[in-house]
Amino acid sequence: MEERFFTHNRGFYKTFFGMMLVLTLQNLVAYSVNMADNLMLGSYSQNALSGAATVNQIFFMVQQFALAFGNALVVLASQYWGENRKEPIRVLTGIALKAGLFCGIVIVVLCTVMPKQLLGLFTNAPEIINQGLGYLNLLKWTFAFYIITNILMAALRSVEIVNISFYISVVSLIINVAINYTLIFGRFGMPEMGIMGAAIGTLVARILELVIVVIYIIKDKKIELFKQKLLQSDDSLRKDYMKAAMPIILAQILWGVSVPMQTAILGHLSDDAIAANSVATTFYQYLKVIVIAMTSASAVMMGNGVGRGNMKRIRSDARTLATIDVAVGIVLGIILFALKNPLLSMYQLSGEALRLADHLIVIMSFVMVGMSYQMPVSAGIIQGGGDTKFNMVMSMISTWAIVMPLSFAAAFWWKLPVELVVIVIQSDQFFKGIPAFIRFRSYRWVKKLTN
Repeated sequence: MEERFFTHNRGFYKTFFGMMLVLTLQNLVAYSVNMADNLMLGSYSQNALSGAATVNQIFFMVQQFALAFGNALVVLASQYWGENRKEPIRVLTGIALKAGLFCGIVIVVLCTVMPKQLLGLFTNAPEIINQGLGYLNLLKWTFAFYIITNILMAALRSVEIVNISFYISVVSLIINVAINYTLIFGRFGMPEMGIMGAAIGTLVARILELVIVVIYIIKDKKIELFKQKLLQSDDSLRKDYMKAAMPIILAQILWGVSVPMQTAILGHLSDDAIAANSVATTFYQYLKVIVIAMTSASAVMMGNGVGRGNMKRIRSDARTLATIDVAVGIVLGIILFALKNPLLSMYQLSGEALRLADHLIVIMSFVMVGMSYQMPVSAGIIQGGGDTKFNMVMSMISTWAIVMPLSFAAAFWWKLPVELVVIVIQSDQFFKGIPAFIRFRSYRWVKKLTN
């Protein structure tokens, strides 16, 4: 078969864009859940909002573990799906569930034994810690539910089932907002519980998410995940999973720690810088959900392709995906730039904060293009193709050996203007983009991980 530069398979485009659309909607809804929580708690009390925000720093790390366990499962399971083999997918899902549950239990124990110490890592204010303690005491029980749900949805995603994740997110949003409104403010005859009302809303939503995905899997005939061998022990598959998972876990942790540190750098510059960065990154994050969706869809598509074993098609599909990444990135960058003035008009900012926000959005418009290529290629195509170490190595070198030291130097040693500090912080997307392109063009990332 003649190798084409771009794939001409219409089914490929239909599957990819279908997955991308559903995952984008899911991410938007999930992001809206967090925004709704913040708005409601913010309108109730500043201390309640700050207490919840502090606990959410712990939950952010839980998210990184859940994503890592799920992404490692996708890398392996999608290859087996490409081979049309269901049994290893069931066993691998069981292995991922046991690893995720163990991690969740450890985090719950830490939150039970040393809650003040954990919250004290993020704030010294006693009133905020007191608010956070009650919130954490209930929210910690949601961590295991969240991890298990995300692993099960990753198993479904590996066999190209993504619609259920969107439906779950919509139900979660409705339930969470309804309970929050009722219990935070004491509506409809219910007690006014403040931040504890938000915790109850999240707990109920997480339990319901797990129930829905379990019911769906029981009824599903495509993969029959619960049919047999879900919890069967297999040493070979366990070794394969841990070999794939550890680099992904480390990469997620490295990234997860760098994000709040980068925010903290800007937070120490000026109040105007904090406000401007908050406004600029809010717009950026909403568009970023599309890139995250492209990354997830690319990982599944490449995993399935490697499982099928047609190298010519793998290269053609990969070039197609990389080109789509660049095109989407350019469009998103233009959209962000074009909406700059209308979006800024929605905020009441000081003259200096408004000027900074204007400049930062321009910067983020260019960053969007780099990120739209780098993330789907490194964490999608390359990682989904079987090379799970590349993204970890890039995070260690680019983020921690280059960008973070330069960011601290730019902010506190050289004392550069805010705009230049932001450029240095965001240069990570371009530092990663160059080796990602080189690695991508080598095709040495194509690795068959199945037995």
